[in-house]
Amino acid sequence: MVTKEDMVVFEQEIADIFATGAIRAPVHLRAGREEQLINIFQEQRISDDDYVFGFWDSHELALLKGVPRQELKEAILDGKSISLCFPKYKILCSGIVGSLMGTAAGVAWALKHQGQKGRVFLFCGDMSAETGVFHEAVKYIYNFDLPATFVVCDNGVSVMTNTREVWGNPDPWFKGTKYEKKIIYFKYVNGYPHSGLGKLIKF
Repeated sequence: MVTKEDMVVFEQEIADIFATGAIRAPVHLRAGREEQLINIFQEQRISDDDYVFGFWDSHELALLKGVPRQELKEAILDGKSISLCFPKYKILCSGIVGSLMGTAAGVAWALKHQGQKGRVFLFCGDMSAETGVFHEAVKYIYNFDLPATFVVCDNGVSVMTNTREVWGNPDPWFKGTKYEKKIIYFKYVNGYPHSGLGKLIKF
């Protein structure tokens, strides 16, 4: 099993390489949520049969899903940090906000109606969870009781904008609703800037 130290060391290694300019593509690093992610993978017993969907901050998810460290590193060095896709390990990621939420719901529908093994887990941020496509996808998997869970990793911001201030509510929209049955939610403080190392540009 991948440990917290494994993830911390890996992200630091990528950060050090990125600082040299060797990675000529966006990189989104994360720190501060390692234990929460490990607990989710353990408590939910996420296995080889399960699909994991993520977005631009998925280095840790790939490690936890079983992607070999060197294979993951090579993909990042090749400029695929924010769009890591390893079909063999059933992990698919995209750098486009909300782009895989409907796809995740569709995969869950197929798994259920084709009688296949496996479940779907989609990981996203707090501001992504405020999008319309998130609401529609969660509503669909709830209404049809599909084998899918959406995991919201709340670091309180969208790039540099405070999520709660933007939406005028201290809580995410789904708190206290029936849709919480299909959502795992936790807060954390990211030890890195939204993208890169905060030394060049922010976007």
